[in-house]
Amino acid sequence: MMTLKLIRALWLWAGALVLALLAILPLAGGTRASAALSLVCVIAVAWVRAGRRAVRQSESLVLADKMSLPSAAYRKPVVLVCGDGLGGLFGAIPAEQLALRVTEHGCYVRVPDLAQLTAVTMGLLALRTDWRGQLSVMFITNPGEQADDLVLAGNVRALCHQLTIIRKSGLALPLLLVSYLQASQGEGPWLSWESGQTSPSVREAGACFSLADWQRRSASAVTRTARLQASVQLSSAARWLGEKVFPHFATREGVSPPLAWAITQVPVLPQVVTGNLWQQWLRDKVALIDARQAVPGADRILPFPDPLLTVIPTQVQHSSTKRASVLALWLFALASLVALASSAWQNTLLARQVSDDLRRYTSIALSERRSQPEFALREQAVSVLRQDAQRLDRYYRHGEPLALGLGLYRGEHLRGPLLAAITNHRPPLAQRPVQVPKPVRLDSLSLFGAGSAELKPDSTKVLINALVDIKAQPGWLIVIAGHTDATGNAEHNLKLSRARAAAVHDWMQRMGDIPDSCFAVQGFGASQPIASNDTEAGRAANRRVDIRLVPEVGACALPIAGPDRQPPAAFSGI
Repeated sequence: MMTLKLIRALWLWAGALVLALLAILPLAGGTRASAALSLVCVIAVAWVRAGRRAVRQSESLVLADKMSLPSAAYRKPVVLVCGDGLGGLFGAIPAEQLALRVTEHGCYVRVPDLAQLTAVTMGLLALRTDWRGQLSVMFITNPGEQADDLVLAGNVRALCHQLTIIRKSGLALPLLLVSYLQASQGEGPWLSWESGQTSPSVREAGACFSLADWQRRSASAVTRTARLQASVQLSSAARWLGEKVFPHFATREGVSPPLAWAITQVPVLPQVVTGNLWQQWLRDKVALIDARQAVPGADRILPFPDPLLTVIPTQVQHSSTKRASVLALWLFALASLVALASSAWQNTLLARQVSDDLRRYTSIALSERRSQPEFALREQAVSVLRQDAQRLDRYYRHGEPLALGLGLYRGEHLRGPLLAAITNHRPPLAQRPVQVPKPVRLDSLSLFGAGSAELKPDSTKVLINALVDIKAQPGWLIVIAGHTDATGNAEHNLKLSRARAAAVHDWMQRMGDIPDSCFAVQGFGASQPIASNDTEAGRAANRRVDIRLVPEVGACALPIAGPDRQPPAAFSGI
C-alpha cells in the first residue's frame, strides 16, 4: 500500500502515459477525443475514490489517550494484539478505540475485536506503508478466562477468517500464540515453542536457555524446586494448548500454523472466571477439584512478551516512494512497449502498401500495343504512386508523424524506387498529345506569274524549303490549298486557286515520290482572305498557297526503299 499522494501521483502518471499513447496511436479524431474524455473521467473517479478510501482508513484508527503512531522510519516489530487479557496489557480502553504501547523491543497495537483485525491492518498500512514487513499478530488465549470450549473454538475460527482475508490481499502475517497462566508463585519466565520445536526454550532476562539448562542454573534448592514446579505447570498448559487450541488451526485452509507459542505465569489474571477451562482440564486429568476462589486483578498489568519478538521475522520493505517509482517505471516501460509495437506495425503497413503499389505498377505490361483499358490501368497505378511519393516527401520535409516515428520509420528507403518509377514512366503514344506542325504559307507571286498556274523556274528552292519546314510525318495527309485575292471574276479565281494547288501537288509528288493518296488538293479562290482586299498589301497577302499536315494515321503509306530503289529526289537533295 502507498500513501494518498503517491496513489494519486501514479494515477496522474498513468493518465499522462495513456494520453501520450493516444497521440501516437493512429486513431480517428473523434475516437481520440472520446478516449481522452473517458480517460479524464476515469482519473477523476480514481482520484475521488482514493481520497475517500484514505479517509475511511484513517477514521478506523482512533487511538486512545491522544496517542500517535511511531514515525514511518520505525523499524521494530509492530504486533497486533487480539484475544483475551487486553485490559491487563493496555488498561481500561473504550471498545471503539485502539490502544498503543511502545516498548524497548517493539510496538503493540490493541485490536478490541477480532472482526476489526483486517480493518486495523489495512488502516495501519495506509498510514505507514513501510511497515508491511514488520506487522505480525499476537493471539492471546488464557484458559483461566475461558469457560466454554465452543466460545474458544469460535474465537480461533474468527481469527483464521481474518488472517485469510488479509492473506488474499497479498500480506501473510506471522502469528504468535500467547497464554498467561495464573500461578501462586508469581510472575515467571517465558516458555516458548517455535514451529517444529519439540522442547521449549526459556527466555528470561534477555537470554534463551533450554528447559534443562534453566533448571540447573538455579543457585538454591528452593529455587530449583520452584523452577521444577513452574516447568510442570507450564508444560501442562502447553499440553492444554495442543489439545484445545491447535486442532482448530490445523483445520483452517489457507492459514499457516502459529509461528511460535509461549506461556508465562502471572500472579493474577485480569478477567479470571470460576470454573474456567484450566480448572476443567485439571479436573479431567488429575480428578481433583481446585476449590480456590479465582481472584480477579483488573488493575494489574500483564507483561508484554518482549523476549518473544526476536522470533518474529521482520523484513525491511522498500519505502513507498521507491515502490511507487518502480511501479511508475514499469508503467512507462509498458507504454513504451505499446508505442513501439504500434509504430513497428504502422511502418510495416506503410512499407507493404508502397511495395504493393510498385508491384502493381510494374506488373502492367509496357508494350505500346496493349489495349486502351490496360493503358488506363497503368495511368491509375502511376497516379497512386504519385500520391505515395507526395506522402513520403511530406514526411521527409516535415518529419514523420509520431505513429511512424520512435526510430522505426521505414519510408525513407522507399522514396528512391518510388521516384525512379515515376520519373521513368512514359505515357503510351495513344495517350500522348499530337503535335501538329504549323501550316507552311507560300506567296503565290514567288511561285507563279500573274494569272498563271505554271511554276516559275526559280520556285524549286522555295518548295524544297517548304518540305523541310513542315517535317512531314510518314502516313499523315498533306493538304495543299490555293487562295487568290478578290480582284477579277470569282469563278476564274476559284479555278486559278485549284490549278496552282495542283501544280504544287504535282511537283511534290514527282520530286518526293509520294503516293497520290497522301495528298489533298483544295482551291478556295477569294473565300478565305487573311487580309483586306482594299489595299495592295492585303491583296498580296491573300494570294497564297497553304500546305499543312493532318494527323490521319493510315491515310497513306510511303513507299519502302529497297536495294534497287533510290531515295526520292527531293529528300535526297535535302
